[in-house]
Amino acid sequence: MNPISVPTTPSADRGKQLLATLMAEHRPALLSYAEKLLNDRHSAEDIVQEALIRAWPHAERLYSTEGSVRGWLLTVTRNLVVDRTRSAWARHETVDADARDVALPDHADDVLASVEATALLRQLSHEHREVLLHTYLCGRTAQETAQILGIPAGTIKSRRHYALSTLRAKARTARG
Repeated sequence: MNPISVPTTPSADRGKQLLATLMAEHRPALLSYAEKLLNDRHSAEDIVQEALIRAWPHAERLYSTEGSVRGWLLTVTRNLVVDRTRSAWARHETVDADARDVALPDHADDVLASVEATALLRQLSHEHREVLLHTYLCGRTAQETAQILGIPAGTIKSRRHYALSTLRAKARTARG
């Protein structure tokens, strides 16, 4: 392969000329290589186009340094082929029309439950809320909660029992 001499022209014209040179010199070899790897002409054309697009911003540097421009392009092409074959596209993992019509779960029910639980908790006395906070939200035992609050463990158990009973009754009433 002959070294290419690119005349000095303005940047945009030079970029176009380098791209044209890349395509003229390397596209047929890249296409043949990609087609051999993929066994699909159309996919190979897409891969070669992507490889040339990736090379375009680096074309001036590729031609100005020693080394094989084609070697670099073949490596990029091979990497793109590997990426394509490993992708969901190659495994035919697509969303079809039936799957798009399925309602996806959202967090609206969780938000509503949280709002309702907060409203119910506000209806409890401070002492009952405090016991539920320590035992359920903080995951403490009745004995640990008793030590923190400075009251007997039996009182913690009693308050927890009555707080939960009150919450159940209010929740039944709220649901109608």
